Amino acid sequence: MHMALMPNNKIIVFDRTNFGPSNLTKKNCPNINSLQPQQDSSSSCYVHSVEFDPSKRTVRPLTILTDTWCSSGALSNDGVLIQSGGYQRGERVVRYFTQNTDWVEDPNGLVTPRWYASNQVLNDGKIIVVGGRYQFSYEFIPKKTDSDLKLYDLSFLKETRYLDNVPNNLYPFLHLSPDGSLFIFANDRGILLDYGSNKILRRFSAMPGGVSRNYPSTGSSAMLPLDLNGNVGIPKAVILICGGTSPDSNLKAVAGEFIPATKSCGRLTITEVNPKWEMEEMPIGRVMGDMILLPTGDVLIINGAGKGTAGWDSARDPVLNPVLYRPGNEPETRFETLAPTTIPRLYHSTAHLLSDGRVLVGGSNPNRSYNFSTLFPTELSLEAFYPPYLSSPNRPLITSMKPVKKEMSYNQTISVHFRSNYEVNGEKGISVNLVAPSFTTHSFAMNQRVLVLDMRELENKGKSNKGKWYEYVSDGHAPSSAAVAPPGYYMLFVVVDGVPSRGMWVRIVNE
Repeated sequence: MHMALMPNNKIIVFDRTNFGPSNLTKKNCPNINSLQPQQDSSSSCYVHSVEFDPSKRTVRPLTILTDTWCSSGALSNDGVLIQSGGYQRGERVVRYFTQNTDWVEDPNGLVTPRWYASNQVLNDGKIIVVGGRYQFSYEFIPKKTDSDLKLYDLSFLKETRYLDNVPNNLYPFLHLSPDGSLFIFANDRGILLDYGSNKILRRFSAMPGGVSRNYPSTGSSAMLPLDLNGNVGIPKAVILICGGTSPDSNLKAVAGEFIPATKSCGRLTITEVNPKWEMEEMPIGRVMGDMILLPTGDVLIINGAGKGTAGWDSARDPVLNPVLYRPGNEPETRFETLAPTTIPRLYHSTAHLLSDGRVLVGGSNPNRSYNFSTLFPTELSLEAFYPPYLSSPNRPLITSMKPVKKEMSYNQTISVHFRSNYEVNGEKGISVNLVAPSFTTHSFAMNQRVLVLDMRELENKGKSNKGKWYEYVSDGHAPSSAAVAPPGYYMLFVVVDGVPSRGMWVRIVNE
């Protein structure tokens, strides 16, 4: 249900704590019966969170005491996974996970309950938590100042509810605009919010089509790569939203009628003066699809269903084919349908980019508990999706960078040393990209961000290693501001002719 990548390349995976017995147990764990009355009372506790090492394919059991069902999270600027909200006794909890340790919980970390809320890392390193079921407000975590203890009303979340029984604006899409404001999309429309003064700066027109895009009519969203070449002013920011279904789809699914999901996508350039939605269509209609930004700047659309909606047993026709979206192409050539999986990934499935360029895909449980004998059984497997670039024999290799500590401050001069097994024809086919790791749940990869760095010079150092490699140095600049690139950890990739290297972890510090 939830997935996050740590800077040690290990994935933190968890679902909810009251699904019932899991396939893993942990000995000598705390007595959690007072917190989770549904839990087993034996000497062993069932495990609902693990640390997964993709390189070794091993898991380490972790302990969560309170229910994380339909919660949210983000990686802090110092590399701590901060996870917020959930259900019942977990609804006001903020949980902290540091590498090589276990979860630590603050039972009063939130001012108000947050269930189906979204998080975004901000330019000052704080994390904003927006919305949630029956919550029309936002707040900040961790609680470090008096202003963090306040609750901020957001009437926009009331305005975007279509039906009392089906909000259709849960898990709102959040994207930090490079001008420092926050783009919020709920249901079928968006705003730019000055979260510091609690003022709506702009209201954007409704996305055409009469379709709801947020939970439970779940579509997905990503901000397309920010191109920092030229390193001047505020870069253009384009929001992409794809998929979803009709506002009443959830109610109809409960009654046994499964409405086809939409094929429509929309692009909105939120940094323009008078932006308009640019509409296009995916090859396949999809609800509950995950949109994952790849190191190349392309968008992978994966998982989901062709009919129905999010919720218990509320979807049909699993969409097994991933789709690749190339935002720089002409509209008629942007989408490519890829080879299918054999495993349906429906409600409570997720996906996450790994630093080696693969995408980890896991989960799917459209049932109220673990159920292995129903139409769409609980799926406990993980699988790796290999984007087309991984079939190339010509992957570049990062050998070093300056600053040598892999920490950079804003506007700092940087140098990236890399190898290619063929001679690169000029600078046009080369980019150095930063990718922020996401917290992925319910078809929304919170905080994911791709930055195409301003790299102005490329030097060919000639052949090395008995002529097997061409050595290159690319010089340029770190991002210009915290609004463009919030402080924290990123994966740095060199992309040569559409093929990325393995990622190197770097950290942007706000000195």
